[in-house]
Amino acid sequence: MALRSWVSTANDGETDFPIQNLPYGVFRTEMQDRIGVAIGDQILDLRACCERGLFSELTQEVVDACRQDSLNALMALGPGSWSMLRRSITTLLDETQAASMRSVIEGLLTPRRDAEMRLPARIGDYTDFYASFHHATRVGKLFRPDNPLMPNYKWVPIGYHGRASSIVVSGQKVQRPLGQSRSSDLDPVFGHSKSLDYELEVGAFVGPGNSLGKRIPIAEAEDHIFGLCLLNDWSARDIQSWEYQPLGPFLAKSFATTISPWVVTMEALAAYRAEAPARPDGDPAPLEYLQQPAASLGTIEVTLEVYLQSSRMRDESTAPMLLSRSNLRDLYWSIAQLVTHHASNGCNLRPGDLIATGTISGPEEGSEGCLLEMKHRAEPLRLPGGEVRSFLADGDKVIFRGFCEKPGLPRLGFGECTGTITSADQDC
Repeated sequence: MALRSWVSTANDGETDFPIQNLPYGVFRTEMQDRIGVAIGDQILDLRACCERGLFSELTQEVVDACRQDSLNALMALGPGSWSMLRRSITTLLDETQAASMRSVIEGLLTPRRDAEMRLPARIGDYTDFYASFHHATRVGKLFRPDNPLMPNYKWVPIGYHGRASSIVVSGQKVQRPLGQSRSSDLDPVFGHSKSLDYELEVGAFVGPGNSLGKRIPIAEAEDHIFGLCLLNDWSARDIQSWEYQPLGPFLAKSFATTISPWVVTMEALAAYRAEAPARPDGDPAPLEYLQQPAASLGTIEVTLEVYLQSSRMRDESTAPMLLSRSNLRDLYWSIAQLVTHHASNGCNLRPGDLIATGTISGPEEGSEGCLLEMKHRAEPLRLPGGEVRSFLADGDKVIFRGFCEKPGLPRLGFGECTGTITSADQDC
């Protein structure tokens, strides 16, 4: 029989957060940041659970981690401790829980609508990859029609080190950046970006990690992934095209990256695993250190959606418009391969580090992970009221949603990852 919770909103079939999910986040209450777990439309306060003695069966290090104001300590403990805590939380929220205990636990719940969500971890380092073959090919064709992919793409996961200090949580406004750009043969100018874009990505939070000089074998890579979130790596395309050679993205990316507040654990996602798509005929096999074990299904089915709502649409009470739909399974390089490659030179990954997939796109029209890719379409993007977009306008709100579905299993979601563009002269 499928698990059900005594928190009724966790059983409605529409929520992102049934009892099978139980994602972690950090929320602010009584002027304190606390770790919480989403269940239906509520948040279970883990520090309060510790104070009421509800985790007495757990080890002291797990209890201490639950009392913190970020997830870093819990991320550091590894899969055994994560599973132990998950079982305890499931027991507290299961519908078979005794009525006398329910009244105690109910007092430790906070409605999600009343919570101020914070970044889930102290993010020491942030790395962004370029792992979608379809995205790389479609964008490459805009600049190199006859040779869209660089020679190394099918051999090595491509990535760059991003800026952790400008990562913000969903709901925070994003200021249009200033920077240098150049058009045609004119001299470069400094001003606000006129080609602001979103990038649909998934972020992976590092768990225990590795010490400096040690590698992470591919068979152990997922033991070092605490969970996944949605991620929008905003991009100023005009600034990017002028500055990125020869060293790659810089100011065009570092002004803001938005993540969803809830981290969905790998254990929750295990039931939604899928076989990774076969590489096209003629593509090289990954080098030995990147070859995943035969028993591994390789990827996870996560449907990813992008919505846009302009300022005018909000004024007219028009619902956000669906722009595209893709899937995490469409990556050329799996998240496990990204982790292993990142540590293959002995680079030390630490609890709370964030690794992003890069823009996730599918092969067909309607699965583009950014506006830049839509330039291949015959018609421009038109919003319901007749507005036209090639890039984002001030006041535009971008919404990412992600969820897992499988016959016989409940729907698991990630919540939303949202950001609204403000002008360069307007404070966030």
